[in-house]
Amino acid sequence: MVTIEIDGEKYEVEEGKNLLDACLGLGLDLPYFCWHPAMGSVGSCRQCAVRVYADEKDERGRILMGCMTPVADGMRLSMEEKTVSAFRDKCIEVTMANHPHDCPVCEEGGECHLQDVTIMSDHTTRRYRGQKKTYENQYLGPCIGHEMNRCITCYRCVRFYNDYAGGKDLAAMASRENTYFGRHEDGVLESVFSGNLVEVCPTGVFTDKTLARSYNRKWDLQTAPSICHGCSLGCNIAPAERAGQIKRITNRYHGEINGYFICDKGRFAYDHVNSNKRIRECSVSINGQAQTASYSAAIEAVQVGITGAGLDKLVGIGSENASVEENILLKEMVGSQNFCSGMTAARQNILREILNVYQNPAIDIASMKAMEACDAVIVLGEDLLNSAPRMALSVRQATRNRSYEMAKDARIPLWQDESVRILAQETRSPLIIASVAGTDLDEIACDTLLASPEDIASFGFAVAQAIDPSLASVNINAEMASLAQSVAGKLIAAKNPLVISGCSLNSLSVVQAAAQISAALSRKRSNGSVVATKTSFVLPASNSLGLAMLLDENSMSIDDLLAREGTSSAIVLQNDIFKHADSSAVKAFLKNSGSVIAISQLANATSEKAHVVIPASSFVETEGTLVNNEGRAQRFFEVFSSDNPSMKDNWKTLVNIARALVNEFTEAKAPENLKAIAKVHCFDDLVAYIENLKGFFGDWNSVAPAATFRIAGMKMPRQPHRYSGRTSLQANIKVSEKKAPVDDDSALGFTMEGAPINRPAALNALTWSPGWNSNEAINKFQDEIAGPLRGGDPGLKLLTTKNSDAINYVPPDTRKSELIAVSQSRIFDDCELSVLSSALAQRAEMRVAMMNQTTADLYSLSDGDLVSIAVGESKASLPLVIDRLMPTGVVTIPDDVQTRKDLSAALLPNACSVSRGSNG
Repeated sequence: MVTIEIDGEKYEVEEGKNLLDACLGLGLDLPYFCWHPAMGSVGSCRQCAVRVYADEKDERGRILMGCMTPVADGMRLSMEEKTVSAFRDKCIEVTMANHPHDCPVCEEGGECHLQDVTIMSDHTTRRYRGQKKTYENQYLGPCIGHEMNRCITCYRCVRFYNDYAGGKDLAAMASRENTYFGRHEDGVLESVFSGNLVEVCPTGVFTDKTLARSYNRKWDLQTAPSICHGCSLGCNIAPAERAGQIKRITNRYHGEINGYFICDKGRFAYDHVNSNKRIRECSVSINGQAQTASYSAAIEAVQVGITGAGLDKLVGIGSENASVEENILLKEMVGSQNFCSGMTAARQNILREILNVYQNPAIDIASMKAMEACDAVIVLGEDLLNSAPRMALSVRQATRNRSYEMAKDARIPLWQDESVRILAQETRSPLIIASVAGTDLDEIACDTLLASPEDIASFGFAVAQAIDPSLASVNINAEMASLAQSVAGKLIAAKNPLVISGCSLNSLSVVQAAAQISAALSRKRSNGSVVATKTSFVLPASNSLGLAMLLDENSMSIDDLLAREGTSSAIVLQNDIFKHADSSAVKAFLKNSGSVIAISQLANATSEKAHVVIPASSFVETEGTLVNNEGRAQRFFEVFSSDNPSMKDNWKTLVNIARALVNEFTEAKAPENLKAIAKVHCFDDLVAYIENLKGFFGDWNSVAPAATFRIAGMKMPRQPHRYSGRTSLQANIKVSEKKAPVDDDSALGFTMEGAPINRPAALNALTWSPGWNSNEAINKFQDEIAGPLRGGDPGLKLLTTKNSDAINYVPPDTRKSELIAVSQSRIFDDCELSVLSSALAQRAEMRVAMMNQTTADLYSLSDGDLVSIAVGESKASLPLVIDRLMPTGVVTIPDDVQTRKDLSAALLPNACSVSRGSNG
């Protein structure tokens, strides 16, 4: 720490920071534009000027840019001195000279960083009367709008898009004093992180086009803290609602997970909430025909159907996309022996293995923040940009650590971003990727391996054996063995290596190989003490790990369930079991079940055959807990309360079913954190289990404050303090205000009234602070700039070290199949909910099958042929793309193809046939 003096007051700040970072960290308001805590300094806007004095005798000092000046012990400076204030005023005046006077119609109005800084710099009068520069806007795709006339040339957009996120199609194009930020021609921005331009830009140049479809002022949006359901990473988000419609999603800062950025899937894939394709009414099948029914009639039909078929053999089918609470309730309702995870046996075994590995002392579960500090990364079997996009962004930052070492040797501060990049050029820390097909990160990888899933597993075991020669040897070819030795050397040389794998290839061997590498590195680096290796596994869905933690030896997979005899009825919770098993087996199961109850958001093959269908609430219409891929439990909250009497919280529907089964059905009242559910006769164990949730979570209130939490007796408001009220929304119907809903489930309220400040991070979705209406206000909520939120980042890490057994797997025998089909995730088209986003649907990739020329020749296929891929009764016809880099004997197909989800190396020879069709 060093001591500096600012306007006569002495402060202690961290050595190595720049003055702007230090001042903001102290809570002082120093204006800025171009600086960003995640991207460092370039000094282009000149707005953070301060006057720095040489010593105690210096009364004149000199004006320096805060973002480009390192702190030094004993430094004296002034932010308020008249001439430096005047300098900042003139800088903003020049900046605003060509800015249009369009605040009343600008999409950024109300949360504009430029507005904040203009007021902060005392620029209140426009003197310029000349002709303003004007530019032609570009079409940048369905997600991002472009208003180039508002640009202030801060360079934030290209620094994020190109330098931070690795984009290629956005540039700063300049001629003399004219600078244009855009593409070389109109077209869709290609990066899956393009939506962050909306928040990175300090003005309204890049705007959320999905919000503009039915624009609302930012202060009229109701918001609640939430967790992205798009993948397993658990990024924190803030969905916003107006008039019962979700209008937008923005990033919610979490120091250990998503930081300042989220992917476009997490930002724009919310249209399913508003979609007219959602199930919004209950239906009951009468004589084979589905008929609309009231909610109470549907519950009654459930009671009649289940009790008539026999309560003792009622089966509950859970879901990786349902919350912990919902899965707990379903499991305890039917009993452990009758609970099905809703996953295939292969996936269930992999998740159990990952859970076991995570609890080994050789493993240090890496958060995405921790990944960015790793100086060597190996990725086995994952295409991160598609399966865990925000993790791909962290891995990209990790490859810069070698350049940071070079900068330290050259005595260049790491926040001097441009200087560090010029020094390093293309020098990067090692990144090794072994995958079935090419990935977007291959361009920055030092070594890549394209191979079949079984060969990727063998390669991983070979790397582990090269690190620790005492491990069993692996039979691989000489080229792969040489690569394994080279990769092992790079991992051993690293101070902080990271191993990443996951479930995408549905291969237990690949997961075990990754764990073997981590354990071998831990032993190599230990020197007699345990030095765990950073490790992370990408999981299939938002609550995969939370569901896996609920499973015991009695819990069934889909395969177990379909093989079992004597099932009377089934409750299917947000799952389409046709997507996880052969359709003929599923049809037979549903036909033999006395009553099938589907709780679902969208119509699917399972709900179409169900006897009773009850609408499921979406993630913005209910609350619950998700456990992300690192074992962190996080709460998401209801953004708005649905007026539809048929759409209840899913956990309430399960409780209502439980009550109905013992003839005590009354509408469920909201309990406090699900710990006070009214007792029912034969479901007493359910109540006891919920009462003991603290045993599962450690301390439940560490995940998020309880529903009884208050600040000065007040709840936390979902609406900002400038909210315009409710009367205008209903004025065309009725002038009198409708009473606001009452939320007994959480400490949040559905009004603008409540505690305006000091809200716990888990309950705060609004980043407003006096003088800071933009998202830059997040600085006021952090312990330090770019550090944890004040009071700690939300959530609770559940996993502790339990399994002390050494990780030492025996590599499986190499098996060669005639053809292996591998399902490949695609970020914008692999989820039945996100595909309903009209914006993302336009960015979805063409669905194709891919193989190399050698494999295609085996079936006399050519590029562009229509191929039919069949597994059991499921078939898919896809155009063929020949990719010369793909491994021989492998065909990749989209993850959403309606075939078995465990298409992988486990597929038996000849189980997948490829027949030539017309190429259209």
